[in-house]
Amino acid sequence: MLTDAQRAIVKATVPLLETGGEALTTHFYRIMLAEYPQVRPLFNQAHQTSGAQPRALANAVLMYARHIDHLERLGDLPAQIIAKHVALQVLPEHYPIVGTCLLRAIREVLGEEIATDAVIDAWAAAYQQLADILIAAEARVYDETATATGGWRGERRFRVTGKVRESAEITSFHLAPEDGGPVLSHQPGQYLGLRLVIDGVEHRRNYSLSAPADGRSLRISVKREPDGAVSRHLHDRVNVGDTLGVFPPAGAFTLAEGDKPVVLISGGVGITPTLPMLDAALAAGRPVRFIHCARHPQVHAFRDWIDARAAQTPKLQRFYCYDDAAGADNGEDVVQGRLDAARLAAWLPEDRDVDVYFLGPAPFMGSVRRDLGTLGVPQAQARYEFFGPAQALN
Repeated sequence: MLTDAQRAIVKATVPLLETGGEALTTHFYRIMLAEYPQVRPLFNQAHQTSGAQPRALANAVLMYARHIDHLERLGDLPAQIIAKHVALQVLPEHYPIVGTCLLRAIREVLGEEIATDAVIDAWAAAYQQLADILIAAEARVYDETATATGGWRGERRFRVTGKVRESAEITSFHLAPEDGGPVLSHQPGQYLGLRLVIDGVEHRRNYSLSAPADGRSLRISVKREPDGAVSRHLHDRVNVGDTLGVFPPAGAFTLAEGDKPVVLISGGVGITPTLPMLDAALAAGRPVRFIHCARHPQVHAFRDWIDARAAQTPKLQRFYCYDDAAGADNGEDVVQGRLDAARLAAWLPEDRDVDVYFLGPAPFMGSVRRDLGTLGVPQAQARYEFFGPAQALN
């Protein structure tokens, strides 16, 4: 039980962690990944190298410490963490490992004069409080998913029934359960987890579901990253007939019900979760503005599908931005250059009371978020998701 005195200690250490939070979490990951190999598959090593994962953890730890008296002020952060954990199958037995390494990192980075026994005890109690909250919430999701029609717990084997090249960089994988049973109906915008063993090393990754739920199969669309061990393996070595370990769909970034017009804004492979969102919004009779940005037409996936949908219904208007539009069929809905406030203003509905969903590289999302605010879109109606660790959108 976290006491009032321990809460005060935790809050008092926030300024110290703000000045060295990333160093602390980097040291934490170094300890944990070296000494506890069983948790390595839960972490993308590329995110360790780039520093994205340590920064995300530092931000989450500081947010929790700042609001330890009023956890409701954490907003969507707990839901995002829970969704990521569920997609990767984080289990209760993983939490003591994280706690042990975090407390050790606090003491070793801050030093014993600052990280006294009282400080360590306070942080141990605070961490246990957070762990108990997350474990209980994740258990509910695991149970609900397992008992739902077509649901399952843990890993389920799916066979690759189709492999389709969508652009110069993105390939879709159609997956059907090897057991022939029904498949859980995911919500538009969710993702699933994959478990793969590549050259003897286990990896776990999340990929957005890029097609509406049909109760029989799933589709993910994966960008081939030059340094991505899993994406390169999927593109180069996984073929029709192969099987993959799949964890149930998860994710809190989903299309909310309502009757407001929907604006979907994506950059690069961020297009993938917007496709089932688009279908769901149109099925509900909601007008949709679809805005996609890509480096050039050859890396723009699903354009033919979007154009065909737009030809079928006047409720869908689509707009494209290319850094280099050479080879594109240009028109008033296709421009060369980056998406900026002026273009966004022209493409948004006049009435800014809309539901906006945007995804893409962090700098792209930061720019979009800033411009949406300037153009009068209510902040609560501008929603976004990170493919990797969460970052500050400055």
